[in-house]
Amino acid sequence: MLELLNPVVLSVLVLVVLSLSRVNVIIALLLAAVVAGLTGGLSIEETFGVVIDGLGGQGETALSYILLGTLAVMVARSGLTRKLIRGVMPLLRGPRAAVLFAIAGLACFSQNLVPVHVAFIPILIPPLLAAFDKMKIDRRGVAVALTFGLKAPYLIVPLGFGLIFQGIIVDAMEENGMEISLGQIPLAMAIPVAAMAVGLCIAILVTYRKDREYLDPKPLAHDASTSWDMTDANDLKWRRGDYAVLIGLAVTLVLQVMFQSLVMAALAGVLVIFVLRGERWTDGDPIVDRGVGMMGTIAFIMLVASGYASVLNETGAVDSLVASASEFIGDSKLLAAVIMMLVGLLVTMGIGTSFGTVPVLAAIFVPLAAAVGFTPLATAALIGAAGAIGDAGAPASDSTLGPTSGLNADGQHHHIWDTCVPSFLHYNVLLFIGGVTAAMVL
Repeated sequence: MLELLNPVVLSVLVLVVLSLSRVNVIIALLLAAVVAGLTGGLSIEETFGVVIDGLGGQGETALSYILLGTLAVMVARSGLTRKLIRGVMPLLRGPRAAVLFAIAGLACFSQNLVPVHVAFIPILIPPLLAAFDKMKIDRRGVAVALTFGLKAPYLIVPLGFGLIFQGIIVDAMEENGMEISLGQIPLAMAIPVAAMAVGLCIAILVTYRKDREYLDPKPLAHDASTSWDMTDANDLKWRRGDYAVLIGLAVTLVLQVMFQSLVMAALAGVLVIFVLRGERWTDGDPIVDRGVGMMGTIAFIMLVASGYASVLNETGAVDSLVASASEFIGDSKLLAAVIMMLVGLLVTMGIGTSFGTVPVLAAIFVPLAAAVGFTPLATAALIGAAGAIGDAGAPASDSTLGPTSGLNADGQHHHIWDTCVPSFLHYNVLLFIGGVTAAMVL
């Protein structure tokens, strides 16, 4: 029988309860680590010592996030984003389904080709709200389309944020005793991402295809610095700074492919922009400050999550949990996959970030998967899908907060009911099925 008093089980339950109770994620992780350490036989001093020693496990990932945040700020400050938006505006016309699929496709570029994450949404979406309303588009469909673009690319494309996420999976699996190469992760995630694509099609073509009326537009609530006139011809003019940012993005993309190091690539891209005078060196402090503000919280969550995973391993409770779970599961890989996906759903919904969840899940999943007989590909699929499954509908996730920031610019889009619930229903159910299916066939 599964040991409910196992330190790992107790600490994960504490983590879930605290996170769902809206306790700050970093504080919740630290308190859960204390519970794991004390119930696992460590003193409180030893527990925090292990946490601190374990912070370095995701140091490269956290630094990558900070540098990408800085690069995203540079892109947002330039005219490049506006030119891109003006260029794709002709695509955002015609049948409503075509418009929503175009938005999902455009959002996909924000994770790899132009790694600005959610920074493009307050620029792109508010000016389009009037057009959406005229076409009677249900904004819930737009939210689901944006969430797909914010999540699916990093699950399967090893560039930009995808290189970070997939690198975390590889490192976390290796730290827990299972080898896998970075090139295998896209194959492992193919079925879960295909399941997300099915959810996107259902949302656009079935669930939200009917007309929805909205009130007359209210004054936009978004930051005035992001507002712009789509008829302004100045947006079409290319300036030196725009070329510098474009070259910096190209350098970042090429170096990612060459060296598989996002720290090196992002730093080079930032330096190129400075050297080519796309930004002045004297503006470095405010740019980096905004970059840290954009990505810093997630970076620190990943650091603390790495420390928490170290505590779970140090207590030795993972081995005990795997032994008891193996007896409960027996030889049923299907039951094992279902249980692991349920754990992933609870933990990720609580933490609100798939990136920060992976080290926590890997500490539990890898030994259990090895005991049950899952291949490294199947294990990676379970970790990746379980990490992503709660993120799509979590109230504190960038994947839901980002779409709401744009769609609620006129106060007519509810974060929970119009973004979180639709995203949860259309992605998490299918991600659950996709993760279990991938584990069984890979």
